[in-house]
Amino acid sequence: MSQAGRALVHAFETGALALERAFFLRAELSPFRDVDAEQSFRPEYLRLKKAGWSVVPRIESGAYRLGQLLLTKHKEENFANIARGWSLLAEGGILVCSGSNDDGAASLEKQVGKAFGLDGQLSKFHCRVFWLTRGAKAPPDYWRELATLRPVEGGWLSQPGIFSWDRIDDGSALLARHLPNDLAGHIADFGCGWGYLTREVLAFSREVTRIDLIDAEHRAIEAAQANIADARASFHWLDLAQEAAPATYDAVVCNPPFHAGRASEPGLGQSMIAAAARALRPGGRFYMVANRGLPYEPQLKAHFASFETLTDNNKFRVSCAVR
Repeated sequence: MSQAGRALVHAFETGALALERAFFLRAELSPFRDVDAEQSFRPEYLRLKKAGWSVVPRIESGAYRLGQLLLTKHKEENFANIARGWSLLAEGGILVCSGSNDDGAASLEKQVGKAFGLDGQLSKFHCRVFWLTRGAKAPPDYWRELATLRPVEGGWLSQPGIFSWDRIDDGSALLARHLPNDLAGHIADFGCGWGYLTREVLAFSREVTRIDLIDAEHRAIEAAQANIADARASFHWLDLAQEAAPATYDAVVCNPPFHAGRASEPGLGQSMIAAAARALRPGGRFYMVANRGLPYEPQLKAHFASFETLTDNNKFRVSCAVR
């Protein structure tokens, strides 16, 4: 359980809040088992399902008396989730938020207090827990706009909670510029995000017959479905570190969205490399961009017959590996 989760539990155990039937956004394993849980990140969703929780990737509607929300380090995502949480409450219902001070929870608490007024707060485990009642004050329009798909750079539709949600990532743009125009057959976009690389593949490789967009974040799949109107595209909410890809591919493109980690902690990117090797036919090609400081070369060497660097701009490295 995260520190924010522990702080949330503490708020109920100490009697500061009364526990009743509730929803739980960004849910994680905790004593709050008898809740309607929402978790859009596939690994956490699978963990909750395995533990017997009632969990869905998105709660569409409700009139709850109590809602719980674990905050993230992303300000816009928190604004969106607070607006969604407020919309799921009945009039007079209580929304309880918990987040780490290191992720800006104290600053967010002040902003929420100005927007709604707070009923209470406590500090525990280097985290903030605060709560509000759904009354006359509605969330700011900007917060509510963030809670749905909205236009971003280039006319795309996206939403907070997705890697590089409001712009084309520099690494993805670099990879797109170095993809060949002779890709053909059945292709996959691992970690598809809101669909940028898939659009580039479909635009410049006319011999592609099908492309599978795969992401562990359900919000990314929602955005990709809105952005890619092509009969050749299919969409899959999967955790490729523990679930098999839905097909065998002629090529895979990938920008693993894990650049924030230290070079000594590239585990999720390594999982993507291994998953691509498993999913490619012999002779299939894997195109990947990653921060140049991440030590992915040993993984490429271990899983592929050969690989080469296509470009290196001192920030990102684009590699092509052959199965």
